[in-house]
Amino acid sequence: MLHLMSTISGHLEPEFVDAVQNITVPVGRDVKFSCHVRHLGTSYKVAWIHFERSAILTVHSQVITRNPRVGVSHENHRTWHLHLNDVQETDRGRYLCQINTAQAKTQSAYLNIVVPPTIEDSASSSDVIVREGSDLSLTCQARGSPTPSVKWRREDGRKISTNKSFSSTEVEGSSLELQKISRLDMGVYLCIASNGVPPTVSKRIYVSVDFSLIIEKLLNSQLRAQPNISASDYRRFLAFR
Repeated sequence: MLHLMSTISGHLEPEFVDAVQNITVPVGRDVKFSCHVRHLGTSYKVAWIHFERSAILTVHSQVITRNPRVGVSHENHRTWHLHLNDVQETDRGRYLCQINTAQAKTQSAYLNIVVPPTIEDSASSSDVIVREGSDLSLTCQARGSPTPSVKWRREDGRKISTNKSFSSTEVEGSSLELQKISRLDMGVYLCIASNGVPPTVSKRIYVSVDFSLIIEKLLNSQLRAQPNISASDYRRFLAFR
């Protein structure tokens, strides 16, 4: 009925032609939303709004926000583009394309910002020396969007022995628990973080196993078994072991 009345009076009310498309991009990229309308005429205007912040970004050809990364353009008043340059995580959210009819007409699209993984060095383990027979806990804190998954591997490709009954070439989780470490566990461990957004990142952690107490016990037993070894020879040997 309203459409018929508008047609009779010679004025068609503006309407959307196509849906505004959702966009997913990595942080730092440039984005362009497109809103297609017809019958806009000279009496109506198109505005872009950030829904979550209730912020009017642009009205017609004018940028309202003070954000210098926001711009607007159009093609013959039929296609209205919202430009967001160097997008940041704070730009994530729903964007509305709105026509100021008596009852506002609105379309929306979602901007998803993905962030490649990074490993927080200060919150993760670094190279460590541990006594043989002790337990060791390694941690690896990763950030990104989506939340990264963390896996552990040995650089030499050997299996990781988390305890006496389980070993695997790969262990999942932000922490790696090693029980009753032996000299066979010595080497470089890789913490690998990924979330489907390139690049995958990793951190090298060198685990050194101190088995000097074991050697000393062994030498002491050998010294008792061979009384011909002098104490000075024994001390010299310990100094160069």
